[in-house]
Amino acid sequence: MLKLPVTARLFGRLALVFAVVITIGCDRVTKHVATRTLAGAPDRSYLGDTLRVVYAENTGGFLSIGSDLPSPVRTALFTIATGLALVALGVLVTRRRWTGVAALGVTLFVAGGASNWFDRLAHGSVVDFLNVGIGPLRTGIFNVADIAITVGVALFALAEFRPRGGPGTQT
Repeated sequence: MLKLPVTARLFGRLALVFAVVITIGCDRVTKHVATRTLAGAPDRSYLGDTLRVVYAENTGGFLSIGSDLPSPVRTALFTIATGLALVALGVLVTRRRWTGVAALGVTLFVAGGASNWFDRLAHGSVVDFLNVGIGPLRTGIFNVADIAITVGVALFALAEFRPRGGPGTQT
């Protein structure tokens, strides 16, 4: 493993902390604005209906899966289990010492997950407000934290599963 100078490691860690603060901050602000301006208001459409802005409170998980479960089950699954999983992932991150793109991916995933988890803890649901698509081909309704989670997973997968080339290896 290549050892980075202390200043480079410190800069990398500070960059990850910055990514967490920006991710959670942007998510919190956009959810606040969505709650204040979109709740009870008609849906809005932009860019020829490519982007829809609509207020939704999601009591379930991804694509509202589990939203019809009894409240205690949703709490156990989406608040308690998710909180434990985020803590476990945080511990794993410190032990694995991922760097570069992999570290950024995990950081974005945890930051987005933590921001959504806070909503569930405080309100029992997550505020979603974005929908994109063309014609009938559309995404589910999502938020900034969901974008961070998705980008985080993609970055981590790219970093961990890319071909590793180097001296003495065949590609």
